[in-house]
Amino acid sequence: MNRRALLGGISLTLALPGLARARDFSGFLAGLRARALAAGIPPAIVAQTTGNLVPNAAILKLDHHQAEFTETWVEYSSHVLSHARLQAGAIKAAESRSLLAAVTSRFGVGAEPLLGIWGIETNYGVNQGGFGVIDALATLAWDRNSRFFGAQAIDAMRIVASGAVPASKLIGSYAGAMGQPQFMPGVYLSTAISFSGSGHPDIWDSDADTLASMANYLVKYGWQPEMPSSEPVFAPGLDPAQTGREVVRSLDDWQRAGVQRLPGAPALPGSTQAAVLLPDGAGGEAFLIYANFHVIRRYNASDFYALAVGSLGRAVLSA
Repeated sequence: MNRRALLGGISLTLALPGLARARDFSGFLAGLRARALAAGIPPAIVAQTTGNLVPNAAILKLDHHQAEFTETWVEYSSHVLSHARLQAGAIKAAESRSLLAAVTSRFGVGAEPLLGIWGIETNYGVNQGGFGVIDALATLAWDRNSRFFGAQAIDAMRIVASGAVPASKLIGSYAGAMGQPQFMPGVYLSTAISFSGSGHPDIWDSDADTLASMANYLVKYGWQPEMPSSEPVFAPGLDPAQTGREVVRSLDDWQRAGVQRLPGAPALPGSTQAAVLLPDGAGGEAFLIYANFHVIRRYNASDFYALAVGSLGRAVLSA
């Protein structure tokens, strides 16, 4: 079902208490247009992309009623690493084997993190969102009084002005994240890659551009080739007070402290620096995390997310 069609029918009165609020949006929009023109966006593009904008009630409802993130790691991983997603990932990994190898050869980022991010962000391109990006960004910029979202709306206009994609193709999440990798417009402009060689990066329909763009993002934040981001371990009796992202020791030190790496773990020097995470505390699962874990957190600043990226990538590749 088209989420945009479903959510777009919600009455605007859910978001607007009165006419004064609607007039306030008109003033905001005039300011946004002035900022866009001052940034060099052609007047015709500004008019085309903002001419029919009104506050989107569906976006406001989603933004105002975000679920509280109180899940445990076991709960989070059970749905993020679902059987259906693992199956979809295994199929996509097989279909994309040559492409993944080419991306790894150029960027030094292996298939594991790419398949993990791709799967969690959009289920391998299937769930890219159903909102117009400029619509979403303008609504959030107005409602939150946010210069960040306003700047992202202008970046989205810049994408349209460049000829990369028409405004109608700028579809994404209610927060304005676009395409298969869920890039914000500013990230698209600074980071997206046309790996397919077809011109402008197409992160909506091109798997090649999607994977290369995600790899380029990770490289920009310091990805270390041939290094994992995390790995599951057995850590019986380890004091939780001695764990966490900030407690960094060598692998040799962790193993002397009783951390046991599992069969099939990547071969790494004993001097490799790592930390231990117990995402559900003592008695739950344990993970060694490496420098690349922090790079994945630049994509989404969540320990659970970064652990899930590694877990999904490993599971898909071993399926």
